[in-house]
Amino acid sequence: MLRFRKGVVWMFKIGAFAKLSGVTVKTLRHYDEIGLLKPAQVDEESGYRLYSAEQLLTIRRIAGFKEQGLTLEMIRPLLIGGASLAQAEYTLLEKREELERQIQEAQRQLVEIDERLVRIEHHEAVAEEGKFLLRSVEPVLVAYVRETVPKSQLCLLLDELKQYVRSQGEDTDREMTIVWHRKADSNEEPSDIEVAIPVSRPIPSSHRVKIHQLPNVKEAVSYTHHCDPYKDNCKASETIWAWIVDKGYRPLETIPVREVYLTPDKDIYGHLRMAEAIIPVVRI
Repeated sequence: MLRFRKGVVWMFKIGAFAKLSGVTVKTLRHYDEIGLLKPAQVDEESGYRLYSAEQLLTIRRIAGFKEQGLTLEMIRPLLIGGASLAQAEYTLLEKREELERQIQEAQRQLVEIDERLVRIEHHEAVAEEGKFLLRSVEPVLVAYVRETVPKSQLCLLLDELKQYVRSQGEDTDREMTIVWHRKADSNEEPSDIEVAIPVSRPIPSSHRVKIHQLPNVKEAVSYTHHCDPYKDNCKASETIWAWIVDKGYRPLETIPVREVYLTPDKDIYGHLRMAEAIIPVVRI
């Protein structure tokens, strides 16, 4: 270990003091730069930073404060000669409040994760890929936006609707329904689209968002599948149309086709979400 003696005070070069104290040379230089721990002396000829043995206590105090979670900014006032017990108490209470907030946030995140795990288990149990059903559809109160736009703008309509519904205190992490009043052949051609989110009560309408009840459907074919809702490569329509023809049905053209996104945005993992295509039908 390299060290110097001046009188009765042992002086250590920065590398030797780093080994002795258990911190890195980079850390000691940083402490010097921010004024947390200055070298006891800087050699005028060589520019070497020299540290005294007594400064090892300061290193140990800094380490102890850091174990309590204090930042270097919080530690600095506690190292100076004028620091009081009152100041120390204030700093520690401030850190305690911060830790309590972090614990509360962590507990909230644990609840959210548990809820997501339950939803994943539910989706795995009830949402069977490639499943056809003949069923009725119950009426449902929804908030909706209807506009003639390219399908590529569908995400913008959904985001606009969710923001408004959320502002009215309603849950937006629910099934979302796309009603295709008229569907264009490609993403860039305008389609007559209605996007809807179920609501628990008749919330106020805005100049864009309206409230109404999606009507019931006495008989419809539903097809559950995974798809990317914002890309035009989903084969569900072709599959369900083939099933309808094969089973001796025809679409009921007076009621538009619906597509229900069964997976909320926050529960999408990867690019695909579970969806249900619903086409009203009558038997031929």
